[in-house]
Amino acid sequence: MSRGLIAFVVAAAAASPVSAQTVQYRSPAGVEYRSQPDTGPIARAQAALTADPKNVQRFIDLGVAQSGARQFREAIQTFTKAMAIEPNNAMLYRWRGHRYLSVRELDKAQADLTKGLKLDSTNYGILYHLGIVRFARGDFAGAAQLFARAQPHAPDAGELAGSTDWLWMSLMRVGRKADAEAMLARRPDSLPVDNAYTRRLKLYRGEIGPDAVITSADTADVQAATLAYGLGNWYLVRGDTARAKTYFERSVKSGGWPGFGFIMSEVDLRRLK
Repeated sequence: MSRGLIAFVVAAAAASPVSAQTVQYRSPAGVEYRSQPDTGPIARAQAALTADPKNVQRFIDLGVAQSGARQFREAIQTFTKAMAIEPNNAMLYRWRGHRYLSVRELDKAQADLTKGLKLDSTNYGILYHLGIVRFARGDFAGAAQLFARAQPHAPDAGELAGSTDWLWMSLMRVGRKADAEAMLARRPDSLPVDNAYTRRLKLYRGEIGPDAVITSADTADVQAATLAYGLGNWYLVRGDTARAKTYFERSVKSGGWPGFGFIMSEVDLRRLK
C-alpha cells in the first residue's frame, strides 16, 4: 500500500462516525450511551475558535455545538479551557454544570451551578439546572424554590413552560398540592408555545387525559422520554406507583438519555425498588 493511500485511510478513519461516537454515560446496568458524529456545526465552531482563540463566546459556541451532538464530555473540556481565560464567567459554570448533569456527575454539576449562582443570581439557566439537580437528589423543597426564582427570568415561552412544569412537580412531590394548584391557576405559562412541557401542563390542569399525553407523532427519543416521565410522575403523586413505574421504564426505553425525564426516570426507578 502506498504512503498516499495509507494517509488517506488513516484520515478517513479519523473522520469516521464510529470514532466520533465516544462513550458519554454508562448506566448502573452497564448500558453505554454514546455521542453522535458531527454534521458540520462543531467543525464550524472550532474554526471560529481557532481564528479567535481568546474569545470566550467562541468557546461557548463550540461547547454548545458539541452538546448538540451529545458530545457532552468534550463540551465539558471546552468550557474548562474557557475558564482559564475567564474564571468568573457565570455562563461557563452554567454550561459546564448543565453538561455534568447530562453525564450524571451530580456533585460536579451542583458545585458548578452553585458557584455560577453566586456570580449571577438571576441567570435562568443556572437557577433551572440547579433546580433539576436538587430534584434528582430528592430535595424537592429546594428545587421548588429555584424553579420559582427561575420563572420570572425565563428567556422565552418554552423555557417558562419548563420551569412551570418542574415547579408543579416539585411542589407536588413535597406535598404542597394547594400551592401547586394555585400556581397553575395563575397561568404563569400563558405565552403561546407547544412543546412537551405544555402538554404535561395540560394534563396537570385536567385539560387533557393521560391517554392524550403521548401521541403517535412523538417519535423523537428525548421528546418520548420527557412525556413518559411527566406521565409517570403524575401517576406517582396520585399514589399509583405501578403505573408510574411503567412510564418511568418507558422513558428509559426511549433512548433519549440526555433528557431530564430520562435522568429522573432512572432516579425514580431506583427509589421505587
